[in-house]
Amino acid sequence: MGKFPAAVLFAVIAAGQAPDPPDPKTDTSEAASSKSDKYDENHILGIVPNYTTVNNPPKQYKPISAREKFKLATEDTFDPYSLAITGVYAGVAQWGNNYRQFGQGLQGYGKRYGAAFADGAISNYVTEGLMPALLHEDPRLFRLGTGGKWKRGIYAASRVLITRTDSGGEEFNISEIVGNMATAAISNLYYPPLNRSWDNTLEHFEINVLSDAGFNVLKEFYPDMRCKVLHKCELLTSH
Repeated sequence: MGKFPAAVLFAVIAAGQAPDPPDPKTDTSEAASSKSDKYDENHILGIVPNYTTVNNPPKQYKPISAREKFKLATEDTFDPYSLAITGVYAGVAQWGNNYRQFGQGLQGYGKRYGAAFADGAISNYVTEGLMPALLHEDPRLFRLGTGGKWKRGIYAASRVLITRTDSGGEEFNISEIVGNMATAAISNLYYPPLNRSWDNTLEHFEINVLSDAGFNVLKEFYPDMRCKVLHKCELLTSH
């Protein structure tokens, strides 16, 4: 008997010994609820991608593999809302005629969209995937979840400077700082010549780091806001 028929026979026998399946209505409802909760955990306000936050850190730290780090970067980059938000950034830049050498019209918008997408994609893959994998750093944000607001806010913002390592310790966040500087330097390859300078590169770097710090604070307090306003408190850590 070949492998495939044997597998089918085993499955039939196992099915005959298994208990009755749960009620389809109940199962569907629970699955839908679980899917909704997972979506809420991965999106702030149902929009902003939030794949790198650990809302309820386990007592015993568990590192993630290099493959999982690149997966986080991919999810952040190609989430449908990320693509939409990139479109908004490009629209604002076009409205303000930023990078004017790109021109106007659909062609100008396309160039601005491409540049904005490249900014996000390169930053995500360098700071969440490549450098954390090489340096054995963890790109995730581990929420504090308890304590005073100032303590939690400072903790969250400081994660751009301090990160956890795969061994469970903490160190200077090389992936964030050096990675964003490299990302800012690489952007000189696709932005117009008038926007290629040390000042522009430094400004690009500062915006990336400061925005990451701001989003870290939002990620720290989002479950609290979600619980208070929407009365959905399952993302809150319990101590």
